[in-house]
Amino acid sequence: MTLRELEDQALRLSAEDRWQLINTLVRSLEPKLQPTSKPKGLAASLIGIAKTDTLPPTDEEVKAMLDQRLV
Repeated sequence: MTLRELEDQALRLSAEDRWQLINTLVRSLEPKLQPTSKPKGLAASLIGIAKTDTLPPTDEEVKAMLDQRLV
């Protein structure tokens, strides 16, 4: 049976049977959806979020940016 045929048959089920099918499918995936590593804190997950390929600005460049912003 193809996926399309399975979808067509599933849509012919009653609403209650479709919910049961959904629950069965989700339960079959739960062992595969478990995280393999211990969750990290928020701060650890943000490391590298603003990483770029360019060098960071020098102190003089930052001062110039701040001065420009104040103008």
